Amino acid sequence: MTNLLAEVILLNPFPYYLDAVLAAEDDAITIINQDMEVIYWNEAAVKTYNIQQPDILNKPITDFFDNDNLMVLKVLHTMEPVNNAYHRPRRDKHVVVNAVPIMDNDNQLIGALSVERDITQIVKLNDNLETTSAELNELRQKVYTNHEESPFSKLKGNSLPLQQTIHIARKAAKTDATTLILGESGTGKEICARAIHEASNRNNGPFIPVNCGAIPSALFESELFGYEGGSFTGAEKKGKAGKIEMADGGTLFLDEVGELPLEMQVKLLRVLQENTLYRIGDSQGRQVDVRFIAATNQNLEQLMEEKRFRSDLFYRLNVIQLTMPPLRYRVDDIPELADMFLRHFSSHYQVPVPVIEKDAFQLLLQYNWPGNIRELRNLMERIVILTEKSKITKQDLINYLPNTSPIRTQTIIDANNSLPQEKEIIEKQLIEKILNQTNGNKSETAKRLGISRVTLYNKMKKYGIDH
Repeated sequence: MTNLLAEVILLNPFPYYLDAVLAAEDDAITIINQDMEVIYWNEAAVKTYNIQQPDILNKPITDFFDNDNLMVLKVLHTMEPVNNAYHRPRRDKHVVVNAVPIMDNDNQLIGALSVERDITQIVKLNDNLETTSAELNELRQKVYTNHEESPFSKLKGNSLPLQQTIHIARKAAKTDATTLILGESGTGKEICARAIHEASNRNNGPFIPVNCGAIPSALFESELFGYEGGSFTGAEKKGKAGKIEMADGGTLFLDEVGELPLEMQVKLLRVLQENTLYRIGDSQGRQVDVRFIAATNQNLEQLMEEKRFRSDLFYRLNVIQLTMPPLRYRVDDIPELADMFLRHFSSHYQVPVPVIEKDAFQLLLQYNWPGNIRELRNLMERIVILTEKSKITKQDLINYLPNTSPIRTQTIIDANNSLPQEKEIIEKQLIEKILNQTNGNKSETAKRLGISRVTLYNKMKKYGIDH
């Protein structure tokens, strides 16, 4: 060290103390003179850059670093200090740097000093965190897309009967096959039809629902098939497209198709067979591309026997048939559905979510639900609106249910009520045997029997089994 800066350092009255302080510093300290030669390089700098002191001292710092990418040189040239600046002196290093010019007593520049804190590991960890977060968000998005945003996710519940129906509906959605949805009122037939449409390659086309039970007989033809201008008194001059034509390129949903008048059944059959639509007053016809989904809560086979529904139309509609199970066959889904409806209506009416006590919930599981999911939804809304308590008791629930509440006191599935006496005796003995083998473990017993816990409890109650 022959220059002035070196002499200043060497002539310091406390050189050993200064060296000890600088050596103990965790940050890399670099001092260069006005000729850009390194005159100080502490141990932290050695560890940070893996350059030994004998190799770098008294040599131009530009021999080791890019001249355009070194903060201490920038300070030397500009004579402007730098505070807490992020810097990347090498490709493999990230630092936070403080750098200042060094002036002598005559205010002449004699060098520059930089103190660099190595944050390479922090940057790498942050990069890894960002990458992991991005992957996690992508995975969440996939899960969200595959489940929450699936059209069939609107059919809430995990019960076997519902999942079997959804399985068939998913297959139906991959085709243009005419589909017939059977099920009691309030089971969600239209929701299923919409899900099939939205999961199909027609999802960009219209979904047109038609309630065949709500259209007056005199208006059926004009509503479904439309009419040409001036074809009858009161007709619009330009004519009007019917529901079938409006569904061109998409899906027409015929709800309560059993209510369709016989004369309309013939004309609908022609559209299904020929894909040709004839408006009232039109003899030419026009081609339509419509996927038909029909639904009914009636027994179409019985209607056919009574000559109220055409068999040829039935077989044309019944390419794919699926049945929406009634709620009494989906008892395992009641907790999820009830909670969903309670939260929805509590949010809608801006009130706290009430809690249904255990004995009251048992009543929900035993109720026969003639109105199915629609009835459960209405009940939950009634509870949210009328209750003034945070907890709903069994008596509260009885008050909210209709006076003629059909409660199942024996078993969930009505078909079991017709079993021969001998079979009931065998079933009782089998339940008692498995309960004994599992030491009264209801979950394990239900699992071995292949039934739900709710079904097991109902059968135990039916047979008077106290275990």
